Amino acid sequence: MPPTNPHAQALISRVKQAARQQESRLLFRIAEALSKPSRQRVTVNLGKINRIAKDGETIIIPGKLLGTGMLEKDVTIIAWQYSLSVPPRMKKGRLITLREALDKPDLFRKARIIA
Repeated sequence: MPPTNPHAQALISRVKQAARQQESRLLFRIAEALSKPSRQRVTVNLGKINRIAKDGETIIIPGKLLGTGMLEKDVTIIAWQYSLSVPPRMKKGRLITLREALDKPDLFRKARIIA
């Protein structure tokens, strides 16, 4: 069953459109993950990203980013949603919403999904 949230519906259709235009399997996977019910969507803590990511890497979270832990690596994080405690806990790196990232297709070239 697709999400009833109109913002999520609009984002999913925009991601699918970008996936078709760029012929990107990665974007199709993101749209598929966002189409899941909210209880089944991914939630990831900053501490986990700090453990598994490498400097200079782009990480995509098709769900919510939570602020448990600290991020001490130079990582670009693309997330659908994030808690307000996340930006102060990032010593390095940058945080971009998925909606903003769709305007910059180069960010998806060497990205990895954390799900």
